[in-house]
Amino acid sequence: MSLRAQLEAIIYAAETPVTLEQLTALVKDSVFAEGVSEEAQIKSHIRSTLEELVGQYGSADHGIEIREVAGGYRMSTKPEQHEVVRSFAKSLKPPNRLSLPALETLAVIAYKQPVTVPEISDIRGVDSGGVIGTLLDRKLITTAGRKQVIGRPILYKTTKEFLMRFGLKDVNELPSMEEFEKLVAESFQAELIPAEDVTTEDRAVPESADSQEPESAETPTHAGNEQ
Repeated sequence: MSLRAQLEAIIYAAETPVTLEQLTALVKDSVFAEGVSEEAQIKSHIRSTLEELVGQYGSADHGIEIREVAGGYRMSTKPEQHEVVRSFAKSLKPPNRLSLPALETLAVIAYKQPVTVPEISDIRGVDSGGVIGTLLDRKLITTAGRKQVIGRPILYKTTKEFLMRFGLKDVNELPSMEEFEKLVAESFQAELIPAEDVTTEDRAVPESADSQEPESAETPTHAGNEQ
C-alpha cells in the first residue's frame, strides 16, 4: 500500500483530527522501507505527501476535503455540500438542539476567554449560569481554573470540540464578531430551540458545573448529549 493510501485511510477512519506526529508514528516503517532513514526526512516526506493528498481532495471532483483542524488533519464535507449533507442528517434523526441564549454565551466565551459567569452575564445583560451547563454537556466549553479574586469564580474557555465544530486550527483563526455570528447561525440553524421553548435556561449556575475541579479538567474531543 502506498504512503498516500495509508495516510488517507488513517484520516478517514479517525474520529478526531490526526496530528502529524501521530501519522509519523504509524507510517514511519513504510517510509523507512522506501529508503528514507533520517527522522527529519521521514517527517518531511510524510508532510509533503499530506500536502499532495490535501491538494487532491481540493479538486472540484470531490465532495469532501482534508483540512488542518485543531492541530491535526481530518476529513470533512466541503462548504458547498453542507445543505445536502444537512438534509441527509435531518432525515436520519432529530437534530440535537441548541438555544439562542446558549449561542450568545458561546460567542462571548469564544472572544473573551477565559471568562467567568458574572463577566458573561454582564456582557449579555442576563444571568447566564444555566446556559453554561448546556455548553458543558455539548463539550463546546470546559473549565480553565479559577480567577484569583474574591470568591474565586470558575473560568471557562472553548474546547477542541469547539474548534472542530467550526473548522478552526486555533482560536487565533476566529473571524470578526459579525462573521462569527453569521457562522454560528449557519452551523446551528437546524438546531435552534424555538424562543417559546426557552423558559428556564438562563438561571443559576448548575451545581454540576460548580463542583468540577478546574485544575484537572481535560479538553473533550466528542460532543455530548444536549440538555
